[in-house]
Amino acid sequence: MGYVGDSIFWVEVDRIKPNPFQPRKTFDEAALRSLAESIRSYGVLQPLTVTRREIEKPEEGIAVEYELIAGERRLRAAKIAGLREVPVVIRTSEDSDRMKLEIAIIENLQREDLNPVDRALAFKRLADEFGLKHAEIGKRVGKSREYVSNTLRILALPKEMQDALQGGQISEGHTRPLLMLMDRVAEQTTLFKDILMKKLTVRDSEQLARRIATDRARKGDLTPELLLLERELQEKLGTNVRIEKKDNGGKVLIDFYSVEDLAHIRDMISKIQNGGIIMAAPVQPTPGAVEASSEVSEQPAEVVPPPQDQSDHSTDSGQDDLYSISNFSV
Repeated sequence: MGYVGDSIFWVEVDRIKPNPFQPRKTFDEAALRSLAESIRSYGVLQPLTVTRREIEKPEEGIAVEYELIAGERRLRAAKIAGLREVPVVIRTSEDSDRMKLEIAIIENLQREDLNPVDRALAFKRLADEFGLKHAEIGKRVGKSREYVSNTLRILALPKEMQDALQGGQISEGHTRPLLMLMDRVAEQTTLFKDILMKKLTVRDSEQLARRIATDRARKGDLTPELLLLERELQEKLGTNVRIEKKDNGGKVLIDFYSVEDLAHIRDMISKIQNGGIIMAAPVQPTPGAVEASSEVSEQPAEVVPPPQDQSDHSTDSGQDDLYSISNFSV
C-alpha cells in the first residue's frame, strides 16, 4: 500500500501494458504527433494512472507489472517523443475491471475527445458485461439516463453511417434524423447520401426526415400516374420533389438548399424534354414561382399551376390532362 496514494512515480514506458478496457478504438495520428511535440518541449504534464502488480516468474523471481487505466494518448505520444519514462499515479491492483472501464470512460468524457461511436460501445460494455442500467451508467459518468440511452441508439445505425460518424463526415446531431428512418432503409440511405453530398445541416436533415416519415401516408392519395411523374421529376432534377393533390389541381414542391442549388434546378428544368414538351427558359420570378434566398429555405420551393382557361386544355381524358406536366409553369 506504500505505492498507493497521490504520490507520483516514474515508470519505464515499455513496462506499462495497455488498458484492455480502453473505450477509445481510434486514435488521430496527426493529433498524437502534435501531442508528442508538446511532450518533447514541456514533458508529460498530467501523470498517467496505472495499477501495480507483483508476480513471481520462475526464472526472474519477483517481477512488477503495470497496467494502464487512463492516459493511453499520453503513453503513445510519449513513445513517439522518445521518452524512456513517464510519470504515473498508482492505484490498487484490486480495482475491478468495471472500475478500470469506468475510469477510462470518465477521463475521455471529461476531455471531450471520445468519439460518439466509441462512447456508445463503452456504455454497451458497462450494460452488457457488468449489468448496469442506463440510469446507473449515467450516474457514474455524470450524464443523464437519456444521454446514455440516446448514445446507445447510435449503434443501431448501419456500419457505414457509424464509420462516417467516427471519421467526422457527419455529426452526432445528424444521427437523430437518420434514426428516425430506421424502418425505411432506402429513404435512410438516401438521406445519408444527401447529408454527405449536399452538406446538409442538422436542422435541414431533421426537416427532411420528418417529411419522409409522413410521406408514406400521403402516397396513398396519389394515383400511379402521379407517383410516376413525381419519381421522374426527382430523377431529372436531382432533388426531393413532392406532388400534393387537391380536389381541383394540386401543387409541386421542389426542395433546394442554396442559391447555387436553385440555379442548377432552374437549368435542369429549362433543358427537360419529355414527350415533345420543352420547358420554357427561366423568366423573372412571379407570385407563386420558385423564389431563391441566400438562406436555406425552411419551406420547400413551390411550383404551382398558373391560372388557365379550362377550355384550352379540355380533353376526353380530363383527369390525366389536368396533371400533365404541361399544366405547370415555373
